[in-house]
Amino acid sequence: MSLEKEVFLCAISNIESGTCNEDCKFCTQSVRYKADIQRYKLKNIEQILNEAKISRANGAVGFCLVTAGLGLTDKKMEFIAETAREIKKAKLGLRLIACNGTATVEQLRELKKAGIDNYNHNLETSRSFYPTICTTHTWDERYQTCLNVKEAGLKLVCGGIFGMGETQDDRISMLKEINSLDPMNVPLNFFHPNEALPIVKNTINIEDAFKLISLARKMIPNAHKIMIGGGREIMFGNRQYEVFDKGANAIILGDYLTTLGKSPKDDILELESLGYKIAKNFHLMSDEK
Repeated sequence: MSLEKEVFLCAISNIESGTCNEDCKFCTQSVRYKADIQRYKLKNIEQILNEAKISRANGAVGFCLVTAGLGLTDKKMEFIAETAREIKKAKLGLRLIACNGTATVEQLRELKKAGIDNYNHNLETSRSFYPTICTTHTWDERYQTCLNVKEAGLKLVCGGIFGMGETQDDRISMLKEINSLDPMNVPLNFFHPNEALPIVKNTINIEDAFKLISLARKMIPNAHKIMIGGGREIMFGNRQYEVFDKGANAIILGDYLTTLGKSPKDDILELESLGYKIAKNFHLMSDEK
């Protein structure tokens, strides 16, 4: 936490939902598990632009365009690029993040040209534990995409999920690997159980979760933002703003991909009442990362 107690807010646009054929056991977007969620193909750009405007008005400084599926097809790449151009044209002052799965250097360069600033691709867990939660693609494919992001000149956002049955050694291994990629931002998610999923419950408690945030800040010291993402409300309850005392300095504002979050108004009112300053811009200490 900075001395100014500054907090960064980032919003998500789930622009394609529930259409993924992968078997990730933590994810309701997989068609294999038939979770009761909204499923749809690509939203229209006007709707996404409107969401971006609302997010910015609510205080978000980052806006993430998320699609379901293994990777960035050329068709999706063209759609994300067109969407990015429209949002940039609106001059909202948002930093644009794309989160569209595995991607080549060439595809990522096209997104950068269109105005995408960051690319989010999480390692999710350790290399050794990954086959336990997913068999349809490999951890190494995920790591390679992160390397591709760096080569393409985009800023990397890379994090993972805690509470899927992994050991503490797995968590430490994941954090080491994330640090090896030198990401700009690190989203930490906490598994949100769903009755349709093969993983039945979150295996960590609130005190473990706080310790993991502190550990992430210690092990990834150069990260500009440690962001608490999915599972914040269910993991931390009425202690959720204590995450900022443990080393986090960013949260997701509003809803997540397939689960509801707190209302932006409630988050902002509570943060301000606790003395936190809401960042107005996604400024970097160094733009060289």
